[in-house]
Amino acid sequence: MALAAFAILVGCVPRTPDPQEADVLFLPTPHAVVEAMLGLAEVRAGDVLYDLGAGDGRIVIAAARRYGARAVGIELDPRKVAEARANVARAGLAGRVEIRHGDVFDADLSEASVVTVFLFPEINDRLAPKLRRELRPGARIVSHRFGLGDWLPERRVEAHGHPLLRWTVPAR
Repeated sequence: MALAAFAILVGCVPRTPDPQEADVLFLPTPHAVVEAMLGLAEVRAGDVLYDLGAGDGRIVIAAARRYGARAVGIELDPRKVAEARANVARAGLAGRVEIRHGDVFDADLSEASVVTVFLFPEINDRLAPKLRRELRPGARIVSHRFGLGDWLPERRVEAHGHPLLRWTVPAR
């Protein structure tokens, strides 16, 4: 019961088993926290940023607009995909930002130099090996609030009362 209640609050776990009909509540990251996440990730113009669980697209839009990065958002909820795509179009960033409908576990993350996440802890735990396996050495990962299993962050900061954690993929 606690897991279901928390998932509904965090807004990243579908309440129905069919992702095409996912009834996901969305908890948006405050804009000041988005900026802090991008700063902690040290986003630069040459980066390719992937936001896993992109919601309304605010992180990918900010990465492209403020830092000139190319950005890809991956979102499971088709309604959020439509909303994020509309937000990208309104921002005039269709050439720099792409919103993909899909499951983060099925996505190829290998081109990302930066990954941002605000997902449920159990999802992050399952995601950590995928990030280590698919991302190139030197890629930066920033998580809003939750860790990545037993992978210890190199940095932990607080932004407007929100914990942020950072990892850099080590050389193999």
